[in-house]
Amino acid sequence: MRTIELGADATGPLAATLVRHDAGAAAHERALLHVHGFNDYFFHLHLADAFAARGWAVYGLDLRRCGRSRASGQPRHFTTDLAEYDAELDEAVRILRDDEDRSAVVVEAHSTGGLIAPLWLDRRQGRSRVDGLVLNSPWFEFAGTRRQRLVADVAGETIGRIRPLAELPSPPIDAYGASIHSSRAGEWDFDLELKPLLSPVYAGWLRAVRRGQRRLHRGLGVDVPTLVLRSSRSIAASATWSDDYLRADTVLDVAHMSRYAGCVGPRVTVDVIDGALHDLYLSDHAVRTGAIDRTVEWLDRTVPGR
Repeated sequence: MRTIELGADATGPLAATLVRHDAGAAAHERALLHVHGFNDYFFHLHLADAFAARGWAVYGLDLRRCGRSRASGQPRHFTTDLAEYDAELDEAVRILRDDEDRSAVVVEAHSTGGLIAPLWLDRRQGRSRVDGLVLNSPWFEFAGTRRQRLVADVAGETIGRIRPLAELPSPPIDAYGASIHSSRAGEWDFDLELKPLLSPVYAGWLRAVRRGQRRLHRGLGVDVPTLVLRSSRSIAASATWSDDYLRADTVLDVAHMSRYAGCVGPRVTVDVIDGALHDLYLSDHAVRTGAIDRTVEWLDRTVPGR
């Protein structure tokens, strides 16, 4: 791990954490940088092993106030502006390029990270030092009805502007967490202190996300090849468990991912993975292996080594 110091604010000291997968790192020129989603951190050792075996040095970035980077008492995954993350993304890429001497850097971003990363690259056009972008179930739009999105907009703009740390009511549904954690129906034994199955939603964070989504809908100019990966279907989760939750996206509407993919930039490919979870790389073995293989095939065609 390498700590990226980011100063401090009213919530306490700020830092991001860059994690390196050492297996094969010295031998590989191309690097994959994983950017996590909401209420998350980098624990995907199986993903790092798979990409390392295919010729990639793998890194994970725990953003400020997230995972390993969150100081005691700080609000989880809180921000009032997604552009705040530009600093750690810039520095992580600088480390990979200059300190680690990688010939190519690709950012692989999941869910909320899949919104943060293209917005960042749009602001860094021509000077990002990034060669490709992989978006794993990116959060391009709120799931739910138009009325529910309107409520989210009103709550974000009114409460989020005045009381950014106000916690918003959310249904106590953890279908996705139950589908991935080993204590329930999943196979992954991640740290529930770093990634609890449920996490507060803050009004200021909601406002920042909605503003980022509206910016994306107007069209970005991301100037690197982009792969958008999504499941073949979404299921609205309920309080009753269903085994269908193990074969679909229970968090976002996959139709939105295809609908808004073209808003990222002019060089976007969409690939649909049948039976995948919200995080495609946490799906069952056959599905995630297929998703990894197709990602690497795209990368090898699009981002050759030195």
